[in-house]
Amino acid sequence: AAPDAIAVMVAARDAGRELRLNIQQIEARQPDEIDGAVSQAVAQGATALLVSTIEGFLFGNRIRIIEAAARYRLATVFAAPPFGLASAGALLAYGASSPDMHRRAAGYVDKILKGARPGDLPVQQPTKFELGVNLRTAKALGLAIPESILVRADEVIE
Repeated sequence: AAPDAIAVMVAARDAGRELRLNIQQIEARQPDEIDGAVSQAVAQGATALLVSTIEGFLFGNRIRIIEAAARYRLATVFAAPPFGLASAGALLAYGASSPDMHRRAAGYVDKILKGARPGDLPVQQPTKFELGVNLRTAKALGLAIPESILVRADEVIE
């Protein structure tokens, strides 16, 4: 698993314990395993699906994941910036702003091209995050999204 996926899973389990929620990990390594993984989650009592990273395999299969979750009436949340996830049917997408990270990376490239040693540059954490909310998906699942979430959202699909 990707390092950020492991960190998200640890954080989800910690939050789950505090909220008395049972957090289960499921995996799919091939596109044809996605529906079975979602079915397994439902069999284990899942009511929501958290996609902990959106790189490589998961990015390429994001629509398939959203469609599988919809078939099982699972609220799908992506730990990733919205970039079309909410409009594709995910209930929520929240993650570091890709445009902001790209701008900051360009600043590092500029410094390196001007002679800075990469090892001397500090590691940066994301500072800007984006939230996408799909109200159509919420309605289909019988969920109400609090106004306090909607006013913070960067993208709201109605």
